[in-house]
Amino acid sequence: MKQQLEQIRQSTLDALAKVKDLNDLEEIRVRVLSKKGELTAILKQMGKLSAEERPVMGQLANNVRSDVEEMLEKKAQELRSAALEARLQEEALDVTIPGKPVEIGHKHPMNKALDEIKEIFIGMGFSVVEGPEIELAEYNFTRLNTEEGHPARDRSDTFYFTDDDSVLLRTQTSPMQIRVMEQMKPPIRIIAPGRVFRKDEVDATHSPMFHQIEGLAVDVGITMSDLKGALELFAKQLYGQDAVIRFRPHHFPFTEPSCEVDVQCFECHGAGCRTCKGEGWIELLGAGMVHPKVLAGCGIDPEVYSGFAFGIGLERAAMRRFCIPDMRLVYENDVRFLTQF
Repeated sequence: MKQQLEQIRQSTLDALAKVKDLNDLEEIRVRVLSKKGELTAILKQMGKLSAEERPVMGQLANNVRSDVEEMLEKKAQELRSAALEARLQEEALDVTIPGKPVEIGHKHPMNKALDEIKEIFIGMGFSVVEGPEIELAEYNFTRLNTEEGHPARDRSDTFYFTDDDSVLLRTQTSPMQIRVMEQMKPPIRIIAPGRVFRKDEVDATHSPMFHQIEGLAVDVGITMSDLKGALELFAKQLYGQDAVIRFRPHHFPFTEPSCEVDVQCFECHGAGCRTCKGEGWIELLGAGMVHPKVLAGCGIDPEVYSGFAFGIGLERAAMRRFCIPDMRLVYENDVRFLTQF
């Protein structure tokens, strides 16, 4: 038995010399010290020894176990140290190498255009308000003098939530006219930016989700000339003093008289191209004098007060401001495009 114990000690020492990693070391520990290991197998034979031999062999077995455990632990420390050193070498950093510059983000061209438009109208005395994107048809259509049966209320143009067409994704920010006039009395000067939704096909100048800025001014003595002056000032401050705009007669249920305002195409300067669909002009906004019926519905006497309203397409304003030829570019999040701004 003594010879067997000494052989275990020596064989363990020889095996440790060939160990390459902690997995090999664990295999040796299991082979020698586990419940079914070599040392345990020898200790099970202690019952066959005489009373005089047991203490001697027991002491020798304990010494062998201690020696083997010590050798295993020492080898484990060596392997861990070697692994750590190899990792440090592999992951070494040269602190003298200049770091990579941190790229600082910037505003999206849409936000830039929106901020500039806000500043222009705030400079004219307007304040900024916001409203819900999920709107009642009562506010989106009916109280804006758009009765049932109007083409704008058709399901082919509007995203409805309910079977009775009473709740929808707003098609314009014009409902803020009603909400503001319900809560405020003249004089009123507000703009209401926000997202709107229509069932438009995606092309260079259309999208089913886009942004609009509603404007409203109500006071004593406001006329169409005030509307025209405000919009011409807006266009020249946003696009430059050489900006060319035109007013066209139009019809909106909630304004009378009504007009549409176009800005000269920045791609072809009026000659006609793909961006403006050959017209030379890009529709920028719709506007007009607030319909007396709309004022009266909000408790404002149309015999005393008058007002103008307009709705600016933010995407189209940004396209003209930054010479963007296709609306789809502002939604695609292509960094190569966005870093230009």
